[in-house]
Amino acid sequence: MATIGTMIYTWLNGELVGTDEFGNRYYSSKSKKLYGQLRRWVLYKGTPEGSKVPAEWHSWLHRTTEIPLTEQAAQAPTWQKSHRKNQSGSFAAYRPDGHDLNGGNRTVTGGDYEAWTP
Repeated sequence: MATIGTMIYTWLNGELVGTDEFGNRYYSSKSKKLYGQLRRWVLYKGTPEGSKVPAEWHSWLHRTTEIPLTEQAAQAPTWQKSHRKNQSGSFAAYRPDGHDLNGGNRTVTGGDYEAWTP
C-alpha cells in the first residue's frame, strides 16, 4: 500500500502507463526529468513485494526497453508456473535434505567422498 505522499505525488506528476495481472500500476512522470530521463515507478496492490513485478515490467522499469508491456507479452506461456510470493525466511522456504531444520541428517553418499587428513 502506497503512502499518502506517494499517492499525492503520483496524482500530481504521474501518468498511468499500465497494470499487470497482480493489479500493480506502473507510472511515468508527465514532464519532470531526473538526470535527463522521465521517472518510472510502480504502485503495488497490497503489500509491496518486489518479486510481484513481472519480467516484462521489470525491464521497462529499469530501462532495458523503452516500450511498455504489450498485452501479448503479458500472457504467460502455458508451461510457466504462476507467481508465488518470496518464501525466504518463512517456514515455507526451501530446505534441502540434511538442513538443520529438517533434522540435519543427510543421505549417505555413494562413497565418492574422502575426508582430507593432514
